[in-house]
Amino acid sequence: MDKNKLMALGVTLVLSVACSPSKTVKMQQALSVDKTERVESKYAGPKRRIGVSEFVNKTTYGQGRLGGSATDILVTELTKSGKFIVVERDRMEKIMEEQKLQSQGMTDPQTAAQVGRILGLEAIVVGAVSQFGVKTEGSDYLISQTKKQVADVTVDIRLVDVQSGQVLMADSGKGQAKSKKGSFLGMGTKGGYDETIEGEALRAAIVQFVTNIDSQLNKKAWSCMVADASGDGIYLNAGQDSGMSVGMKLDCFSQRGEIRDPRSNLVIGHREEYLGMVEIQRYCGDTGDCSIARMINAAGGAPKAKDICRLAK
Repeated sequence: MDKNKLMALGVTLVLSVACSPSKTVKMQQALSVDKTERVESKYAGPKRRIGVSEFVNKTTYGQGRLGGSATDILVTELTKSGKFIVVERDRMEKIMEEQKLQSQGMTDPQTAAQVGRILGLEAIVVGAVSQFGVKTEGSDYLISQTKKQVADVTVDIRLVDVQSGQVLMADSGKGQAKSKKGSFLGMGTKGGYDETIEGEALRAAIVQFVTNIDSQLNKKAWSCMVADASGDGIYLNAGQDSGMSVGMKLDCFSQRGEIRDPRSNLVIGHREEYLGMVEIQRYCGDTGDCSIARMINAAGGAPKAKDICRLAK
């Protein structure tokens, strides 16, 4: 092959590469402002039943989509972990509408706790996209151009215990995503804003929260609620899908009233009466999240709907 043909072939190869879209997205590991220590606990076992409220977008960017995107990403990551039963946020919104709580909003821990108790949750995550920015970097040479878009995001969350209304964890995650495009001799990709880096940056900021939420909840005993009681049967709102096993033992308590902080008048807990120990006998229902237990060690009255049962120590 002569020299001219070789040069022509080289130019053709370069142009073909330049004309095909070139995109690489790099994500940085989510950074937690408060590093949450991993807790290995005897309470780890069945899946935790939690909810995720609609995240607030506190930035001036992406109104109407960043908050919803952040919520969806966290729900996906929590579900993928296999450690949680996540209640859809439309169910929480329906409860808020029924209880006329829309004006208070889920950003209020006491409102979140009230909704969580109605749904039989252990905790609710409330959060906000607090910072979001995109910058464009690039170089412009005689025969080639490159363009790099960089998205930086900060997401803040609070984990609210639904029994006490107290914030179990406040955490912040940061993520970054990059998209690079180029052209050669005026040919190639010169596209505008790449919206996909929004989701990549959000996911980078949020993914670490799953481990932190799990660690914080492992500090307290796993719990579920009595859905109904009839004769010897005690029906619990947790079953096979939650990781319950036949023969598992739980301590059940009746909540007699609220305990309020004398300074703030906020609910910080409930008075409890120990009812006794129950043992899982079998699963029930069509959802996979129901089980039937029987009392094996009575200490008080019989459990009834809305009573709490915790994993026995």
